[in-house]
Amino acid sequence: MTRSLRQSMAWIHSWLGLLAGWILFAMFLTGTASYFRPEITRWMQPEMPVNHTPATIAAQNAVSQLSRDGIHDQQWFIQLPNDRDVVTHVYATPKPDAAEAKGQKPGTRRKRAEEQVLDPATGAPIHARDTRGGEHFYRFHFQLQLPHPWGRWLAGVCAMFMLGAIISGVVTHKRIFADFFTLRWNKGQRSWLDAHNVSAVLALPYHAVITYTGLMTLVLMYLPYPIAINYKQPLDFGREAYGLPQDAVATGRATPLVPIAPLVRDAEARLQRPAARVVVQQPGDAAAIVAVTGAAQSSLNARAGTVVYSGATGALLQPPSGAGTGVSTVGVMLGLHLAQYAAPALRWVLFLLGLTGAAMVGTGLLLWTAARRKPGARPFFGLRLVERLNIATIAGLPIGMGAYLLANRVIPAAAEGRAAAEVATMFYVWGGAAVLQLLRPARQAWAILFAAGAAVYAAIPIANALTTSRGLAASWRAGDQLFMSFDVAMLGIAALLGLAAWRAARPRRVQVSRRTREMVHV
Repeated sequence: MTRSLRQSMAWIHSWLGLLAGWILFAMFLTGTASYFRPEITRWMQPEMPVNHTPATIAAQNAVSQLSRDGIHDQQWFIQLPNDRDVVTHVYATPKPDAAEAKGQKPGTRRKRAEEQVLDPATGAPIHARDTRGGEHFYRFHFQLQLPHPWGRWLAGVCAMFMLGAIISGVVTHKRIFADFFTLRWNKGQRSWLDAHNVSAVLALPYHAVITYTGLMTLVLMYLPYPIAINYKQPLDFGREAYGLPQDAVATGRATPLVPIAPLVRDAEARLQRPAARVVVQQPGDAAAIVAVTGAAQSSLNARAGTVVYSGATGALLQPPSGAGTGVSTVGVMLGLHLAQYAAPALRWVLFLLGLTGAAMVGTGLLLWTAARRKPGARPFFGLRLVERLNIATIAGLPIGMGAYLLANRVIPAAAEGRAAAEVATMFYVWGGAAVLQLLRPARQAWAILFAAGAAVYAAIPIANALTTSRGLAASWRAGDQLFMSFDVAMLGIAALLGLAAWRAARPRRVQVSRRTREMVHV
């Protein structure tokens, strides 16, 4: 019975891993890069100033900038700076009459205006190059560049496959801890099995937690029926569950907005954490409200509290209320997945654990082909297909990601539509690599693509030094740790891909048994 169960689990593990393996590899790799999402964005916008303005001053300067041209908006959304994102991001939702003047139909949901990036110290707009930065990797990680909501649904299905593969893999593996200490090189299928076991067991708790919490972050989309049955409007659930304020209704009585800085300061004292964002509804009206939300960086729970004030008088309307057990649990799940609480050292540890996840999936895919390749036999169609998809994904995706970063420096900073062009570069290069590798035998294709990836990543610090004043040498002299670390990381990735290309290009040694050697000598 035990053997039958183990065999069944082995079959499930093999096919779940294969069917979702290529998407899971992409999700792991881009998700791992997302641990440094703000840092990637800052590197891709070298024009950004380096400052550490308090949230109170940044909020007041942002409101002053938004009010400069007159108050014509229904809502302001202000994302305050922090240690990792040193600028202020603001969005504005126009009033109904302003939206209709722009041709929008009455009664339709009004869209926010384009994001503005402000200098926290002055409130003046910052004119940096247009880019999606690290946000692109983060969004691709769970949307897969597909229309909403299909990308999220596909990512969710693959995450369920991953969870099933983890559980079935644990049941299947009889010597799970003993094999953790076994890693044999140049042994063909045995080596890939050892690498798969070590990468899986090394970070097994991380893999299980990151997969499960990833599903929980979008659980309301996957299971919308309880909310649909119990609430006529989805926003009613949000207000009740997360303590969000009721939407302010304009009275038509013009009333100046109170200074924001004291409200932010008071909210930080009540929340006992820094402020992360400020939402102002109906600014300039007697019914204006100001909602200040705390930062998630200082807590494992990503669902921080919110304090609501009157925008006309500054009076406290809603103190921070403790979230229920369910909301707090989901907040912790989200916090564990995003790891915004992590200090730099812990973030690097999580980054390395994320790479083990990509290695686990990648070695599992390679093991599938190694186990089915028979010496002297012609590979069947399924084997050839999986092998080519492995090359296109495992070796091709890193090239596309590197091309995305390189395009940020190659495309002129003032070019129109450059953000979309950077994203297109990633997919064109990735697709080109996937197609061109079909022209060479599989072993040569591995070596060529790894070498191409090494060249792309080695070119990034060079392009950075040629197109900006923040190259590796200049960053070293200026003590700019972000740009210096980024260039060093790119060179490290280039070295690893170069080593992989060298290993793939080495001629395969055929091991001959002692009996065969004796027969040859006879």
